[in-house]
Amino acid sequence: MGTKEAAQKYFRQLDHNMREVFWRQARLEDAAVLAELVNYAGEGLPLYLWSRLAEQDETPWEVGRKRAARETGSFSYRNATIIEHSGSAVGSLIGYKIPEQPEPVSDEMPPMFVPLHELENLAPGTWYVNVLAVLPEYRDRGLGSELLRVAEKTGLGLGARGMSVIVSDANVGARKLYERHGYHEAERRPMVKEDWVNSGKQWVLLTKLL
Repeated sequence: MGTKEAAQKYFRQLDHNMREVFWRQARLEDAAVLAELVNYAGEGLPLYLWSRLAEQDETPWEVGRKRAARETGSFSYRNATIIEHSGSAVGSLIGYKIPEQPEPVSDEMPPMFVPLHELENLAPGTWYVNVLAVLPEYRDRGLGSELLRVAEKTGLGLGARGMSVIVSDANVGARKLYERHGYHEAERRPMVKEDWVNSGKQWVLLTKLL
């Protein structure tokens, strides 16, 4: 097969794959997959936190699903966008606009969250990508890039001056995705792990002007 024919076949396949993809608002029945996606995006930190919130006869995943099923709160199905592929929910996007005057770090904030809050406060007026994740078996199909395009369209619609996201310095794949779309490192903070197991050492703030 020649180069031209190979390219045509690739773009036909790409078009076929993308025609199988569409966006929608998350629904209550997406709570289980949302919990899974949020944990992927948070590199296992959400599951660690849910384990600390679990009651005696409750699993961490049950806590995550309950939180996803809430009607209010930042981690609620009502704030999530779902990407479907061939009829299955396979990815999600959750974000919000950081205020122009962010709230200062409270003395009562748990130490694990202090570096994350400090980094957010360095990106005022941006649309913050809190969760962007695709199930492992659906990665490398351009769905992460599609999620980013939706995020940036949302940010523009809300008048954000730019985009922001925080990743672990050990998450090379995520960082490459964002950098490929024009994000650049702005700042870093050391992680506070407590008993959370993760190979990263620092949180990295990436930003992009719109």
